[in-house]
Amino acid sequence: MNRVLPILTILFAILAFWYAAAIWMNAPWQNILNGRANLENVPFLEFAQQTWAQDKPVLPAPHQVAAEIWNATMGLEFTSRRSLALHAWITLSATLLGFVFGTALGVVLAVAIIHNDATDRSLMPWIIASQTIPILAIAPMVVVGLGAVGLTGLVPKALISMYLSFFPVVVGMVKGLRSPEAIQLDLMRTYDANPWQVFWKLRWPAALPMLFASMKVGIAISLIGAVVAELSNAAGGGLGVRLLTGSYNGQTIQIWAALFIAAGLAAVLVAMVGAAEKIVNARIGVRA
Repeated sequence: MNRVLPILTILFAILAFWYAAAIWMNAPWQNILNGRANLENVPFLEFAQQTWAQDKPVLPAPHQVAAEIWNATMGLEFTSRRSLALHAWITLSATLLGFVFGTALGVVLAVAIIHNDATDRSLMPWIIASQTIPILAIAPMVVVGLGAVGLTGLVPKALISMYLSFFPVVVGMVKGLRSPEAIQLDLMRTYDANPWQVFWKLRWPAALPMLFASMKVGIAISLIGAVVAELSNAAGGGLGVRLLTGSYNGQTIQIWAALFIAAGLAAVLVAMVGAAEKIVNARIGVRA
């Protein structure tokens, strides 16, 4: 109870602020609607309820977002193009594929960098420079370019996710693989360990904490990459498409519902990486 109470208090404060903000932001349009209906001197509680029940509010109330999520997931067939569950699955598929590719690429690049000074000096500046290009500029070029050669659907979105997710893995793994101290490396040489044994018995275990920390960041921004890629390919579906269509049609409730689904997916994915970290730590004997 001592751990739950602070969480519930913060949650209540957020909801209270959200409802108050919804009244403030939706009030101008509600005043116009009341004026057209010749409604004057509306009591505050009734006015508040009106602002919380608008079809296209500037800021939807929490219960409107929750109702939209429920209706668009449980109230529709999974195969329906309006189903948030279907769009979430499309985004999740691209996210996971891009995350796997990005993690593998990041680990391979990190291993190459720590074992070769020339690779370090030549690759690392380009890896850092690659992240200075806005993803909103790259995504349309990748989607359109690959579409021109017949690659559509999941692959372009996965590549955008990979582009974002590999960077934290490279940086984290380079730091982790270089974390063993000189005295530890000297001890391995004393035992006549070859480079392969030094890597697997010393460098890799030392890098695992940094790997999982990087993977938590990588899987979250991999989801962002998938959503951004979907903004450039409305025909492919996904939460990004729901955000786009909601923006075009002024459906703010739909936009917020898609945002909360995306945030929920990110939280679950990060938690899954954390669970995998605990399992690996238990297997190798690391204490929590």
